[in-house]
Amino acid sequence: EVQLVESGGGLVQAGGSLRLSCAASGFTLGDYHIGWFRQAPGKEREPVGCIHMRDGSTHYANSVKGRFTFSSDNAKNTVSLQMNSLKTEDTAVYYCAATPRCRSTTYYIELYYDYWGQGTQVTVSS
Repeated sequence: EVQLVESGGGLVQAGGSLRLSCAASGFTLGDYHIGWFRQAPGKEREPVGCIHMRDGSTHYANSVKGRFTFSSDNAKNTVSLQMNSLKTEDTAVYYCAATPRCRSTTYYIELYYDYWGQGTQVTVSS
């Protein structure tokens, strides 16, 4: 059974930090790469970026560049999303998803993602 499970969400004050994790099971990261999306209530899901699990390259949406950082631990089959300088507009459910493609021109295309996690809530208070 293929599963992606996010964890680490919670409540944080604006300007603070959170670290999210995405644990994969049923498949090996490396065959797939991990992207992150987020969805605020009443809004469409939007891309955050992706990390290439073989070469480590990353691609970030402009809204999070310089504040969010992806990292990978292939031995543990996990990826992390370090979020710093959080803003209230970062409040959303955050999803990790698996894709065979992680490029600057594809990270934002939901159709390219084959598996999705259940999401973890991030709430940034003012």
